[in-house]
Amino acid sequence: MSKSKTIVLVHGMFVNNTSWSEWKKYFEQKGYTVHAPANPGHEGSPAALRENIHPDLVRTGFIDVVMNVAKLIDTLPEKPLVVGHSMAGLAVQKLVDLGKADAAVSIDGAPPKNVFPPFSTVKIVWPALDLFASKGYFMGSRDWYNRAFFNTLNPDDQKKAFDAIAVPESRKIGRETLLKSFSAAEFGKPHCPILFIGGGSDAIFPPELTKKIASKYTDKNSRVNVKIFEGKSHYLCGEKGWEEIADYVLNWYTNL
Repeated sequence: MSKSKTIVLVHGMFVNNTSWSEWKKYFEQKGYTVHAPANPGHEGSPAALRENIHPDLVRTGFIDVVMNVAKLIDTLPEKPLVVGHSMAGLAVQKLVDLGKADAAVSIDGAPPKNVFPPFSTVKIVWPALDLFASKGYFMGSRDWYNRAFFNTLNPDDQKKAFDAIAVPESRKIGRETLLKSFSAAEFGKPHCPILFIGGGSDAIFPPELTKKIASKYTDKNSRVNVKIFEGKSHYLCGEKGWEEIADYVLNWYTNL
């Protein structure tokens, strides 16, 4: 297949598009045109967003995230390689369903509505989507990020990572992934190549869940691959050694 020279990086929950800044530069240096859009209500620096809640944040749901990226892709000269982390791993699966990707990579991806997550996942993400909470957004504490995202980092690196990427998140996004039929993946239909990457020490979406999601695809003529990086946390795109993962993504794509 001919390869796209365009990449779209989609960020997950609890961070914004600045979390992709190093990947964007890295891929651009390798000759790609790279887009890393902010999800609606997530524009700005993480420090400023922690200080003042973005007025559009609580109105933003999972469907808005997916359609925002789909709209961007429709303006591009070619279908891109689409890469998404965490909730955006699921967004990438939906973009595949919508026929918007040349190929797709889900990194530590959230489960679709039609794949049941383990109790450990429910327990750690529940505060962020709490169906009974009156406040429309969730701001994780440093302790929550340390347990959920940064569990393989030393305390100094945990602090730096929080300051660099942590943002308030719309509860509507998580709730829609759980409750909306839109959030189910179409596992039976033909699709472009998809790579699922998991962190071996991911405290939110463990590697067994990544493998389970990938195994649900049933079309014999459509490619699905899985790669687990041992010892990596949910922050594997930002922790030391992220270049190995970025290189793996490009090598997989160029060798399709």
